[in-house]
Amino acid sequence: MAAGVRALLKLHRSLALQCSLSGYPTPLCLPRWLCTATPKKNEQTPVSDSENVSLLENLNLMGVDVKMARRRQPGVFRRACTNERGLAQFLQSKGADRKAIASIISRFPRAIIRSVNHLEQRWELWRGIFKSDTEIITIIDRSPESFFRSSDNENLKKNIVFLTSLGLNSKALHRLLTTAPRTFSNSVELNRQMVECLEDVCAELGGGDPEQFAKAVISRNLYILIRSTKRVRTNINNLKTSLKLSDAELLVLFQGPGADILDLSCEYLTNNFKSLQRKLASLGCPKNYMKKLIISYPIVLYIGTNTLSAKLDCLLKGGITMKQIVEKPKVLDYSTHNITARLERLHSVGYDFKANGINILDSSQKRFDAKIEKLVL
Repeated sequence: MAAGVRALLKLHRSLALQCSLSGYPTPLCLPRWLCTATPKKNEQTPVSDSENVSLLENLNLMGVDVKMARRRQPGVFRRACTNERGLAQFLQSKGADRKAIASIISRFPRAIIRSVNHLEQRWELWRGIFKSDTEIITIIDRSPESFFRSSDNENLKKNIVFLTSLGLNSKALHRLLTTAPRTFSNSVELNRQMVECLEDVCAELGGGDPEQFAKAVISRNLYILIRSTKRVRTNINNLKTSLKLSDAELLVLFQGPGADILDLSCEYLTNNFKSLQRKLASLGCPKNYMKKLIISYPIVLYIGTNTLSAKLDCLLKGGITMKQIVEKPKVLDYSTHNITARLERLHSVGYDFKANGINILDSSQKRFDAKIEKLVL
């Protein structure tokens, strides 16, 4: 019996090697005699103390970076039953090539434990949001976790229904799946709690349309759904206290650009606020500069303390005034290196910031180059 098994293994590995040279039309993985039955829903696949040798051989034949995969999710390699062949054939049928498939498994090896039935169901749900199979493959190749992280298709479906009911369109759901996929791993109840929290904030500030407020905040900051309501509440209260804004001003801020910073760590947000306050004070700025800067450009509190200080020093050294920065804060979007390079080019052509302002610093590279050419002429 043992000799027969060894012979079959040898034959199958030979066939697998031939397949690896020509693509995935024939079975890639070894027979899973250890799998006596297909795991039922919510049933754990058997896991042993040692790695599955045949799985390792299959992944190597497929071009998977086994070292990377083992480092990321080592438990997968101890499973007695996996579905690397089914996964490879499924992804190939959707347009993925060998290199992409190997890369996906290398970065998120847990993908090989998903059944073909599960994959088909999930794909159908995603196709309700994305335009084509090619688009989905591109996203999975960029972020395998977004597609394979959750095993609960029913929960995904419920979340899509719930988020759509909020008025979020396909574009917003598209962004959620690609940038904050954990939103769909949350229970619907957890996502509902955040929505209700935002609606309560709106009502407390005297807003007349809590549902629209919640939709506006989520549309601006998709990451907020994977944060705790406690964090968001604390940030809102801290900003309200620190900025001394009216309820009407807070409503405008939070459903506008202020939504972008509500998901930040409370400690990080507070530290950045205090650092900016100290920086402006050291420059002798009027107190209203702080409030004006944050209202018009709240993302300033997202920028790390040292990075922000370096950008301000660079601009000031280049002849820009703090008043000009407060009035046109988007110049802080650019890196210190970019700001320095632009200032040097403008100085070389005798550009007068006092007379002409600093709008030129906040322009695309193409428009900036065109402006420089005109100034030279």
